[in-house]
This record gives sequence, structure tokens and C-alpha cells, in this order.
Amino acid sequence: MRDYSERVSPFVERFAADLAEAGMQRMAARAFACLLASEDGSLTSAQLSARLRASPAAISGAVRYLSQAGMISRQRDPGSRRERYLLHPDVWYTSLLHRDTLLSRWLTTLSTGAGLLGQDTPGGRRLAESAEFLQFMRNELEAMLKRWHDSRRDTHPR
Repeated sequence: MRDYSERVSPFVERFAADLAEAGMQRMAARAFACLLASEDGSLTSAQLSARLRASPAAISGAVRYLSQAGMISRQRDPGSRRERYLLHPDVWYTSLLHRDTLLSRWLTTLSTGAGLLGQDTPGGRRLAESAEFLQFMRNELEAMLKRWHDSRRDTHPR
């Protein structure tokens, strides 16, 4: 644990601050960074609590958020009631893949709003431009994720 405190904890806190600044919940960001830096990408609630010096309730909320965001999964330790939290394999790819669904939803809502307000109004034009931007982002994200997936298949055959 001492090695964690001295070497790993500063990274975890720095990366968690970066993630929180980007909009992730602070404790979820700390738990994610801690899992990312862990030996095998998996820790129990007690281990997360000890490493982050956080209450079990705070850890519970953080892992629930990460699980709902599709970044981690839960698994029972064999012969135990203890749950272990594991990073999804290729967590960044998976996370961005989920963002595509969010972009699609926003795109649909913005397009509908632009149609309701009309292209001849300033608000309608802003909504239409926003929808165009999100469509561009969605197309680029889709192409980028495909290139990443293809490059991983070439260098890491399963």
C-alpha cells in the first residue's frame, strides 16, 4: 500500500482531476483512474476504498456511475460475496462507442428543434448548424473507431 501512496496516488489524483474537469463525477474519476493504474485492472470495493481513502458509500456511487457509463463491470470473487470491479477491455474504445449513441440522440433532438423553429430564425439556424456539427462528429467518430478497431485486429489478433 505504501508503494501505491508514494508512486501511484499522485497519478490517480492528477488524472482524476483531468477527468473531473472534463465533466466526470469526481469520485467516479478517482475510482476509474485507480482501476486504470491497478496491476490487473480490477479491484474490490474495499481495495478502492483503502487506496482512495473514501467511504464505502462514496465508492458504491462511483462504481455505479462507471458501470452505467459502460466503463467497468462487476464480478463476484469465486466463493465470496465480495464484488470485484473490472475495467472493460479496450475501455476507451467502448466508452467512445457509447458516446456515438449520445451524439445520435442529440442530433435527432437538434434536427427536430431546427425544423420546429425554422431555418429562417436565428435559433433555428443555430440548431441546424449544431446538428450539422454533431453529424460531422458522429461520422468522424465512427470512421476513427473503425480504424482503431481494424488496427488493433492487425496488431493484436484474438
